[in-house]
Amino acid sequence: MSSPSLRVPARAVALTAAVLLAAGCSTTTETAPPRTSPIGAPAGLERFYAQQVQWGSCRDYGPDAEQLPRGVQCARITVPLDYDDPNGETITVAISRSPASGQRIGSLLVNPGGPGAAGIGLATVADGTELTDRFDMIGFDPRGVGASEPAVRCRTDAEADADRASDDGDMSPEGIARTEQRHRDYAGACAQRAGTGLLAHVGTREVVRDIDVLRSVLGDEKLNYLGFSYGTRIGTLYAETFPDRVRTMVLDGALDPEQDPLDEVLLQAAGFQTAFDAFAADCARHDDCALGTDPVAAVGRFRALVDPLIAAPAETTDPRGLSHRDAITGVQQGLYSPRLWGSLRAGLAALTEGRGDTLLLLADLYEGRGDDGTYTNSTDAFNAIRCVDDPPVTDAAVAAEADRLYRQAAPFLDDGRASGAAPRDLCAFWPVPHTGEPHTPDVPGLPTVLVVSTTEDPATPYQAGVDLARQLGGALVTFTGTQHTVVLDGEACVDDPVIRYFVTGQAPAADPRC
Repeated sequence: MSSPSLRVPARAVALTAAVLLAAGCSTTTETAPPRTSPIGAPAGLERFYAQQVQWGSCRDYGPDAEQLPRGVQCARITVPLDYDDPNGETITVAISRSPASGQRIGSLLVNPGGPGAAGIGLATVADGTELTDRFDMIGFDPRGVGASEPAVRCRTDAEADADRASDDGDMSPEGIARTEQRHRDYAGACAQRAGTGLLAHVGTREVVRDIDVLRSVLGDEKLNYLGFSYGTRIGTLYAETFPDRVRTMVLDGALDPEQDPLDEVLLQAAGFQTAFDAFAADCARHDDCALGTDPVAAVGRFRALVDPLIAAPAETTDPRGLSHRDAITGVQQGLYSPRLWGSLRAGLAALTEGRGDTLLLLADLYEGRGDDGTYTNSTDAFNAIRCVDDPPVTDAAVAAEADRLYRQAAPFLDDGRASGAAPRDLCAFWPVPHTGEPHTPDVPGLPTVLVVSTTEDPATPYQAGVDLARQLGGALVTFTGTQHTVVLDGEACVDDPVIRYFVTGQAPAADPRC
């Protein structure tokens, strides 16, 4: 197995595999009051900061928006493609709003993660809490994602299916050459279909500029922001870029801006191994556990179950079958939350009987594939954003060492085909340069930010949250558990201080742990 970056999927997707929200959208159109003076507009960007929002139906804003309840409104705002050329090409960012029902403090923007995850469906994420009384809850699809236009599209639906069926674990010289050629072909398709102009300006650097435009057009002097997972990277960079424009900011499931991207991948691998071990221990208590009753032997039993899929996929009702690659993806999706462990256990039990339907469903959830065979653009956007955000690994020797360390960190993901060599990652072949580097945040004048970190988070290690709170001079809330992110997940010991912080602006005096 090679060691690519693991996507940190949208929190709402990861935790709602079997949950559908009631459908129905607002059909009214509402125009925001005219803004006579943009709030905090840099020179040359006044027309963007002063634009009016045309709120209306969410009907044409994608599947996530279509499931929003009545009363939630959607719109698009216009932003420059390139902030260094504000008179040049423009694009749009899709947003949603659930208006405050009580005494309004302002707007609260929510991002679910990714990168590449659509957030327009998160306008209702705080329903049933005081946040919906005091804030207009705002979801948004970052530029290039979901209903924002244009969206990054690199593959057709058929090409995405074919890619998932391919073998990316052959570490022979021929296998490595095939994998790297697929990377070149994919990068070339992205350049042709999405355009290098969009690809060069789809990164986090531009997203934070879009958020500041959004802050102004929503009528807020300062930003209130809740970011999950990769959304913490957006929040951190906004805090660095506009520290004087932050009112409150909660970052849950942190990425460490000082961390080398390869180190981040290896820590994720170790986190998934910890989650797999916890799942195996829980599974052993059930009669239908395909991993047996001894958690110590679970890795070996797991590999014996999935490795035959390298040669031949498992049967599924869907004609695609379950490839080895999809089996691993489905298992990783199931490890994001204990709420999905029952589905994962059922999927592995079915695989012992030669059936791959449940694991394929979990993999489809991760990959953004709908029942009709169409894909969201989450995977294409994920690749585009991460390749422009971070420096690529272009040295084959570094890729080989990363593969060795990856297998060591996560034995359950080691298919036994290590050769001492490995393909370079997709980003080594990307058609536009990267714009970000690991660094220590510089945030003079930033008010207290609240970081939430989970002790056994499989995707974003607990220590990253500890480090981010230190770097930002913020407060920390620790949650003891094995899941990816926790805010607004029904844990009162986390939600109570978070909600109090958003409403009052006051962080906890001590660093609570629960």
